[in-house]
Amino acid sequence: MALSRPRKISRSPSRKKSIRLFEKLMAAIVLVNFVLVVFDLSYIRFRDFYLRYFPELTQRYGSLYKGIAPERFTVDYLQTVEELEEQVTQTGLQSRQAQALLTELRDKSDAMIDENPFQVADKSGTLERIKNLMRDRIGTESSKEAFQSFWSQDYLGQQAAEDDSLEFFNEEIRPLMETNYFRPIGEDGSPLDEFWKLDRWFVIIFVVELLLRTLYISRKYSGTNWLDAVLWRWYDVLLLLPFWRWLRVVPTIARINQSSLLNLEPIRNRINRIFLSHLAVELTEVVILRVIDQVQNILREGQLTRWVVDTASNQRYVDLNGVDEIQTISQRLTTVLLYQVLPKVKPDIDDIVQHSLTGAFASSSAYQGFQRLPGIGNLPDQVSHRVAAEVTKNLYGALINALEDERGAELTQKLVTSFVETFQSEVQREDTLEEIQTLAIDLLDEVKVNYVQQLAEEDVEELQQRTQRLYEVTQRRQE
Repeated sequence: MALSRPRKISRSPSRKKSIRLFEKLMAAIVLVNFVLVVFDLSYIRFRDFYLRYFPELTQRYGSLYKGIAPERFTVDYLQTVEELEEQVTQTGLQSRQAQALLTELRDKSDAMIDENPFQVADKSGTLERIKNLMRDRIGTESSKEAFQSFWSQDYLGQQAAEDDSLEFFNEEIRPLMETNYFRPIGEDGSPLDEFWKLDRWFVIIFVVELLLRTLYISRKYSGTNWLDAVLWRWYDVLLLLPFWRWLRVVPTIARINQSSLLNLEPIRNRINRIFLSHLAVELTEVVILRVIDQVQNILREGQLTRWVVDTASNQRYVDLNGVDEIQTISQRLTTVLLYQVLPKVKPDIDDIVQHSLTGAFASSSAYQGFQRLPGIGNLPDQVSHRVAAEVTKNLYGALINALEDERGAELTQKLVTSFVETFQSEVQREDTLEEIQTLAIDLLDEVKVNYVQQLAEEDVEELQQRTQRLYEVTQRRQE
């Protein structure tokens, strides 16, 4: 359903300022709601962490919106430990009351290991950690024996170890037991969750705002119905969903970006650079490997052999433009070689020819005797230089004349054609093509192993660093 673009409306500065403030206020409310949603979704998983740093807030939130209550067994266990500490302070460890509390703690320790009160909260791992700590403390393999020994007069009383042992329990064991909780089950069979009680106030605000925006758009732009007005800002509908609340990240980012409440541009640019860097490396590796695999498949299927045979026999070879590309290319390369390359390298060719002639003369005994004659001097070198220049000049002239002469051009073309045909026929002999294909396939495998597959290991960080440097240079230039 196409929506017409809104026309620009001139507004007074005060009205624009009010609109900006309203947008920032709503963006802040959406952001606060999203933070609460994230906290609620992570509460059960990270409750121990929250309890360590925000104990009062964590306990109050769990009680109000998750139905979490202290677990009776662990609470009673810790209360018994507190009673023991108080009794020891008043009457000492040897008193009858203290002995009764120690016996009670030993019984409760056995019950805790057998019944596992941590299982309901899915915290059996916490119980295992408690058992391991107690076994390490006592130095035994049995957790029950460890608790029995720990809550005994002999252990707590030996060498004034009472305070040290109770301090160990309060610092290591008590915090773990305090993390245990009881959470009731709702009628739907799921753990009780009443986050809606907190979320409903935000949803009411979002519903009112959406209705007002829809009413404003439908009246401001003629021909726009309510459905079009809602779809104009479709992402706001995600704020009203009572499920999949994590989708509220979409309207949250959109609101923050539109209202300029926070500058998300650096974060977005960094994420894009990291994503594109990895994508570029992965895409490059995939493309290169795909090309090499296709070339290997062509070689394995004998396409190279068929191409050589078809072009040599002119059978089943489709000519698209009526031009012999090999012949045309050879003519073009010959022209470039004679008219552009050879004139520029002729001095070097002269030097090579002169050096060869001088070496030949120097190895001749007649030349050595001739050089000893008075008045000769460096005449032989001049002669060799002259001869070399004439030889290359005559050879170059002969090639030019052969190319420009009609008969010479015909013979040259005949030579090129004969060379190509002979090469094609000779390559097909004695399984030469098969050997070349096998070697080429092996070579491509080595290229993939030694070079292509190293892209993901070596080039990601380097590409990110180059991208970062380029981004920094661009930013400085813009400033």
